[in-house]
Amino acid sequence: MDTIRLKQKLAKLLVEKSYLEGEFTLSSGLSSDYYFDCRQTSLHPEGAWLIGALMAEMLRPLGINGVGGMTMGADPLITAVSLAGRELGLNWPGLIVRKEAKKHGTGRSLEGMANFQPGACVGMLEDVVSTGGSVLKACESVRASGLVIRDVVCVLDREMGGREALQQAGCKLHAIFTRAELLRLSKAD
Repeated sequence: MDTIRLKQKLAKLLVEKSYLEGEFTLSSGLSSDYYFDCRQTSLHPEGAWLIGALMAEMLRPLGINGVGGMTMGADPLITAVSLAGRELGLNWPGLIVRKEAKKHGTGRSLEGMANFQPGACVGMLEDVVSTGGSVLKACESVRASGLVIRDVVCVLDREMGGREALQQAGCKLHAIFTRAELLRLSKAD
């Protein structure tokens, strides 16, 4: 796999579809001079394929048994990575963490648990990591269900303290891009 070439293609697509400059308030409440709406790219066929392939390669050596993440941003990532892993001969089921338990049916806060054995290692996926608050909340729910989390993979690390917060919680952050790298690679030929 030519990782650099795939990252360049993904960077161009992300900047075209998902990257906006201006004044924005993030989910953490912090202000930013740019907004990154990854779903615009992760729901695009080429974007999903590129994200899935790159994340699967990052996760491959980590010894995971499946992938998970917080709904809604991680939903397309989970599917893309699970399918890309299958192309590599890996069987990575997906796990979706709800923001709150369903108020009907089974009342679950985690979907996909039937595909995991107790103690299985889950690679958590996130579109954007800023302070790490959202993904840490998802990790707590997954760990409370008896699964293990050591690694988080994201499309964009905003470098706003999320890496450090995850490290304190016992997780290593792996990012496809930082903002500087995203912008640099989007302009590469």
